Amino acid sequence: MRSVQMAYLAVMLLFVSTAVADDADKANAAFQSGDYETALAIWQPLADSGHADSQFGLGQLYGNGFGVSMDDALAIKWYSLAAEQGHAKAQFNLAVMHQNGWGLPQSDTEAMKLYALAAEQGVTAAMVALGRYYSMDFLDSFDPVLARKWLKIAYLLHDIDAGPKLDAIEGKMSTDQLAASDAEVAAWSRQHENLLASQD
Repeated sequence: MRSVQMAYLAVMLLFVSTAVADDADKANAAFQSGDYETALAIWQPLADSGHADSQFGLGQLYGNGFGVSMDDALAIKWYSLAAEQGHAKAQFNLAVMHQNGWGLPQSDTEAMKLYALAAEQGVTAAMVALGRYYSMDFLDSFDPVLARKWLKIAYLLHDIDAGPKLDAIEGKMSTDQLAASDAEVAAWSRQHENLLASQD
């Protein structure tokens, strides 16, 4: 009897997860087409139930004033909930809010933490942002080896903003620094072969 109940539960969970994915796809399509009212109506209950993509979607709506009044507090709420679940784009958008002081105190430290989380998941804009932070010699975070690491990886992932910044930092680095940065890039690449392969 117990095995029958477990099988039934497994089928029901599969059905629910498929239905949630279908609804999330409909909300994304509505968002992309500018039908923010429909996106909001679908995303809200999913976000309330803990669905990270939907929480990110609500963050986008409130963070940009798409179909709703712009509300940094609500954008931060929804981005934060998604970011806590490891949602890379939510981590990136929340980092941007910290960097600019939108709806919360400006904090480069918090921005860098979130950019690093997003960068580790392959968000190239986060890599470029980290490269920018590490390349600023007037900040405590200045580290040309790490600056080049993130810019080089973003470049390998075909980010159009990485190339010029990469050239600029490389022109200021010693041979030893370049070698150390190459080692950092190689180590990251070994751990993220799937991301690099998807760009080929």
